[in-house]
Amino acid sequence: MHEPSASTRELMAENQTLRARMAYLLEQAERNHEIMCRHQAFDLQIVGAGSFPDLVGTIFRTLPIISELDIVTLSLVDPDADIYTVMHRLGVDFEQFPNLMFCEHAVELGFDMSPERRPLPILGAYAPSRHCAMFPHPPAGLQSVALVPLLRNTRLIGSLNLGSTDPTRFTPSLGTDFVEHMGSIIAICLENVISNEMLKYIGLTDSLTGVYNRRYMDRRLQEEIARARRQGYRLSCMYIDIDHFKRVNDTVGHQGGDDVLREVCGRIKAELRMSDALGRFGGEEFVVLLIDADLDSASMVAQRIRASVAAHPVELSGGERVDVTVSIGVAALSDFARDNAVEGVAQDLVASADAALYQAKAGGRNKVVTFA
Repeated sequence: MHEPSASTRELMAENQTLRARMAYLLEQAERNHEIMCRHQAFDLQIVGAGSFPDLVGTIFRTLPIISELDIVTLSLVDPDADIYTVMHRLGVDFEQFPNLMFCEHAVELGFDMSPERRPLPILGAYAPSRHCAMFPHPPAGLQSVALVPLLRNTRLIGSLNLGSTDPTRFTPSLGTDFVEHMGSIIAICLENVISNEMLKYIGLTDSLTGVYNRRYMDRRLQEEIARARRQGYRLSCMYIDIDHFKRVNDTVGHQGGDDVLREVCGRIKAELRMSDALGRFGGEEFVVLLIDADLDSASMVAQRIRASVAAHPVELSGGERVDVTVSIGVAALSDFARDNAVEGVAQDLVASADAALYQAKAGGRNKVVTFA
């Protein structure tokens, strides 16, 4: 049997190389197809997210897996802390999202903010001194990062931050089309869900004072009673009424009355914690929920509120000054029996605080009375 000629061996070697190359390309095509399918499924997930925690939870939970990343963080521009405040008031637990950050100014994100240029992704080696704000809890061995601007109509709303322990994963020479597309989808979803949450919040707040409305407080009270039952903490309620408010309106007009309502709300809120809730029940009446507070603690807070309102006259927008006082009734949740409906328990708690308020007003006003 004759040995293959040199040219034949060369053709066979070339054929083998081509086969290997073809197998590699097919493998890469299958892998790319799989990655594309995973990202399409991810896009559908985030587009369908119905709330802010659903959206950011999906980003943090799913994106590291489908993109084979070691860390994903998100930085949002929030100049007046409006997003943070509204989400907190809607019940978002930010402790569940340690990789979610807020910054006051867009320039803090580190992108080129030249007016004539569109911010572009920044890819390169991880530098702790330069990237600590984007990765406050970096994984061990973090080597390369991609900072992806989140843009809406040329406005920078945040940054999607991707990290890998592979030093070759993100380098300045890599193309950025894929991460820019990802950033665009996430930016659209973030803007939509934040806008929807803001509208939800507006529907639950009083337009004059900015505090919660009765609809929200009724729902929140039932939620807190159920939570207090599960976790075994105390829950107290205050019913607050501005004394002789009709006389205020008759004296300084309805604009002056509105000024008084807003100022009294501000003085009440100044004595409360972030976890507490203040709502306007109508007219000059307000209800406060004090979380994890017994009757004695709630009474002390009520006395501080009463003293704060009475301490200084309210300065009206027209330049007048008017003395204002409040009467407060306080009650604490005492019914932890699980066989009693939450709705009934909520009504009883507010009714008890209202009964104590009636006693405070009957006793001369500018008083705090606890329900016995």
